Amino acid sequence: MALSCFPHLSKRVELGDGTGYAYVYRAASASKPTFLLLHGFPSSSYDWRHQIHALAAKGFGVLVPDLLGYGDTDSPADFEAYSLKRMSHHLAEIVANEGIGKVIGVGHDWGSGLLARFYTWHAECLLALIFISVGYFHPSDVAFDPDALNEITKKHLGYSTFGYQKFFDTEEAATILDNHVSALFAMNGSWSDVRLTLQPESTTSLLYPTDPEVWKEHLGPVGAAEAWISSNKISSRPAWLTAEEVTTHNRVMSKKGYRGPLNWYKSAMRGIDMADNASLPEERKHVDLPTLLVVSGNDYIVQADKHKNETATWVKQLRIEELSCGHWVQLELPDQLNQLLEGFADEIEGKPDIQS
Repeated sequence: MALSCFPHLSKRVELGDGTGYAYVYRAASASKPTFLLLHGFPSSSYDWRHQIHALAAKGFGVLVPDLLGYGDTDSPADFEAYSLKRMSHHLAEIVANEGIGKVIGVGHDWGSGLLARFYTWHAECLLALIFISVGYFHPSDVAFDPDALNEITKKHLGYSTFGYQKFFDTEEAATILDNHVSALFAMNGSWSDVRLTLQPESTTSLLYPTDPEVWKEHLGPVGAAEAWISSNKISSRPAWLTAEEVTTHNRVMSKKGYRGPLNWYKSAMRGIDMADNASLPEERKHVDLPTLLVVSGNDYIVQADKHKNETATWVKQLRIEELSCGHWVQLELPDQLNQLLEGFADEIEGKPDIQS
């Protein structure tokens, strides 16, 4: 939540189509590039806190929006508003309004999906790309089909990986998620010690797990996520999150609820971007900029090998790094990730042919 979490670095603007965006912005020092950091689900600019402070301290610029549906940015009720092409135009307008020129785009989770389409529609805004956990996927004219992917992953992995998306596509999902996120948290470090509200933190406990393997049984299989959350199941807090950080996260997600964030999934499953993607020539589907893919070796939903292979198919200048952690790389191993970001940026600075 940009405005409250970073009050001295943030602002809120209204874009040309009337959409309001909040974002963190710190201008770069002379000769340093700016990072555009795009969060995923269920997140906000706050989940980049370790990167915002570390990168700014080194003189890099940082531009970190609360994406559509999250934090202090607008949250349209209509899933059609969550077209990746439309949101890419929003990013381009923000970059232009700040007079940055070109940025190094960084995406995590759904932020990686948006970054991929930002390159498709506004490559002129980018110096390089960094995908975290989720790799590049090319523009497709086929709607996302969790049923087919659940069958494939069940066959090859022994468990389905997209069952939670079936739940997210239901009308009742937002209410269930909202009713199980509390803005309160026990300061002694257990998820389960606060019972002062009727909204236990089972949603946050599942989506930010202590043990990444929890997702094999309780997120990927069809019906498992709804069962965990609805039964108020709660696990211990991961060591890489403090009690205060969880309180802030839950406050962010409680502000507008999960209906907007779930619209990212509904838009994808209904193929909102299919017609625009189908109009693209083959060469527009490939990436010809320096690209870093950072995968999570212990992410049991987003399979590292799959994303390495898929990204390598479409990206010409690709470097791959694999870290030993779960899905939340920027939170679990912030120092290692920051070193990768800084080192990659230094490499970009040494290539004058791609500078703005």
